[in-house]
Amino acid sequence: MLVIVSPQEDIYVAVRPGAQAGMQLPEAFYAELAEAADEGRPVPPWFVDAARQAWQIDLTGQPAGSVVSVRSRSVGPVTYSRASWEINKGCNFSCEHCYLEQRPFAGLPLAEKLRLVDMLQAMGVLWFQITGGEPLIDADFPPSYERAHDAGMMVEILTNGSRLARPALIEMFSARRPHKITVSMYGASPETADALTQTRGAFKSAYRGLLAAAEAGLPVEVTIIVTKHNVDELDAMRALVDELGLPRNEYGSISPTYTGNGSPLETQASGYLDKSAIFAGCPAGHTSFHVDPHGLTTMCKVGRDNPINLITEGPQGLLRLPAIADAQMLRTGGCSGCKLSSTCRVCRPMARVYQEAKAPLETYCQHGERKAS
Repeated sequence: MLVIVSPQEDIYVAVRPGAQAGMQLPEAFYAELAEAADEGRPVPPWFVDAARQAWQIDLTGQPAGSVVSVRSRSVGPVTYSRASWEINKGCNFSCEHCYLEQRPFAGLPLAEKLRLVDMLQAMGVLWFQITGGEPLIDADFPPSYERAHDAGMMVEILTNGSRLARPALIEMFSARRPHKITVSMYGASPETADALTQTRGAFKSAYRGLLAAAEAGLPVEVTIIVTKHNVDELDAMRALVDELGLPRNEYGSISPTYTGNGSPLETQASGYLDKSAIFAGCPAGHTSFHVDPHGLTTMCKVGRDNPINLITEGPQGLLRLPAIADAQMLRTGGCSGCKLSSTCRVCRPMARVYQEAKAPLETYCQHGERKAS
């Protein structure tokens, strides 16, 4: 499908995988597109004009059902718009900075994975991120991805890129285009990338994956992971990505593991911790949630208190999630009574992880900055 039209909480949107532009639709226009798709009628002229303007595509005369995926309104007790899923924590890299302290290769059987995706669709999830571990090493990734794509989800895959050059994956992503494939880059040379990932051949396999994806015209974005081990190659990493003609961003805010192990902080590059944005609240647990490889659902990847088993309880269990999320947003421990709370730049679940890891204040808190000045 070229375009996805979907309810999104109390509005209706039209989006296209791989494109930043989208549009909000009146309910009557949503209903008209749904009827056109069901009845085999062409795309309405007003939507032909809108699609041409938003995405530079021509839908003139096309049967609506062949080019527009019209998602039904969510059913059941809860409605969510976003979800992330660790399909498997297993990984073929052993990165020093990883926020997962342990990476066992385990998860749901395929039938349960597919049932999970179906439940997410029924709850209204449109924006769907599949991560790991390394998701592309899971044998059930292809059918799970295809199920999510065919359900009309805007799928993003977070990957190290090491398997991305495989012809079967390139063919699948070309036939069923994801919204985005985000590939992490760990160095501009084999020596640096292989050392940080503690994996021989990591740079070669990841770069081969980027080349294959770029040649196939897939919607790839590169995230340059900045650490003390590769900061000297930052300009070279930028140049590599630019040569491929791919968009890029940089991430240098290394955190402890979500279980409170501070060892990843040892890889932090001085001066690359992003603390610029003031934390103004988060809808996690209310409009979005995270699912681990076994179907345990939490407010996000960091705040994993009181998980709800989505497989055994179903969507009904998520009625408890907003209250669980709100409890994790309270200022506790070292943050109770903080006079800088109105300008704090760290969410509560993440601050607690730093505190449990006994991390130095300057790695996450403005108090540390003041003492250093």
